[in-house]
Amino acid sequence: MGAGRGSFDVPGRHAMKPRRQFLHLAAGAAALAAVSRITWAQTYPSRPITMVVPFPAGGGTDIIARALAERMRVSLGRSIVIENVGGGNGSIGAGRVARAAPDGTTIILGTMGSFVMNGALYSLPYNFRSPDIVDFGV
Repeated sequence: MGAGRGSFDVPGRHAMKPRRQFLHLAAGAAALAAVSRITWAQTYPSRPITMVVPFPAGGGTDIIARALAERMRVSLGRSIVIENVGGGNGSIGAGRVARAAPDGTTIILGTMGSFVMNGALYSLPYNFRSPDIVDFGV
């Protein structure tokens, strides 16, 4: 070995000190983690999104849901499946969404009665204050 060369050097290449090589590897590992998150975000959602409407088909909430689903389909490039789950002033459909897997592919379009009034008046088997349930619009 020549003067100034470390044990990681290849003949004919520039010498790289072990600390600098470690920093390069650490930066590469951090970049790989960030890239994998970006790749995951670009593939979301991999399944169709299910929009639960907690009222019967043909009502005002259903009409709004279908118009909204069409715009979401265009902007996301994924199909949106609308499921009308009526009954209990929206509490049956809301309970179905609350028990769904927290993967972000099941959403609900409800009203104040579905969320606020039912929770204030009745003892419900689900809790919308769970960290797995996230509201994104009012």
